[in-house]
Amino acid sequence: MRVVPRAGILDPQGNAVAGALGSLGFDGISEVHVGRLITLRLLAASEADARERAEAMCRRLLANPVTEDFEIRVAS
Repeated sequence: MRVVPRAGILDPQGNAVAGALGSLGFDGISEVHVGRLITLRLLAASEADARERAEAMCRRLLANPVTEDFEIRVAS
């Protein structure tokens, strides 16, 4: 699961990283978003079931639906 701030939402950590990159001489940075990568091993009957359960986890706990978007990748 990849969780990132929604577009247009203030991202103070991303702004700090962008400033630090500029201070280190990396120019041309216009926007940085800092998110989280969450990996978990889940036993499920099917890929669809695993995706459905992971999505429920994101909606209920792992991502704030007001300020964050999430993306789920299922690997077998």
